[in-house]
Amino acid sequence: MASQTQGIQQLLAAEKRAAEKVSEARKRKARRLKQAKEEAQDEIEKYRTERERQFRDFEAKHMGSREDVAAKIEQDTKHRIEEMNKAIISQKEPVMREVLQLVYDIRPEMHKNYRV
Repeated sequence: MASQTQGIQQLLAAEKRAAEKVSEARKRKARRLKQAKEEAQDEIEKYRTERERQFRDFEAKHMGSREDVAAKIEQDTKHRIEEMNKAIISQKEPVMREVLQLVYDIRPEMHKNYRV
């Protein structure tokens, strides 16, 4: 009986050690997974920053900076406004003369749909 009790105690102790080893292995696995996840996140972040830098370089090379584009649009707008103002100044007098001529030169005549 004593040897049976001692055998059972040894089995229980072995089972406990096995459970501890399994628990420790699970903890190591969880740590490795967490570390792998962190490394993957770091790698993703490095890749993202590199691609963003490449995109900004490409954009600056092919389109110029946003400030350059805005300045070009502003300059083009001012140029068009100046052209329109010059056209208004050069055409204002003849148009006014023609409108006044039409107002002053009234010719009374019968409407073409009027029947006698």
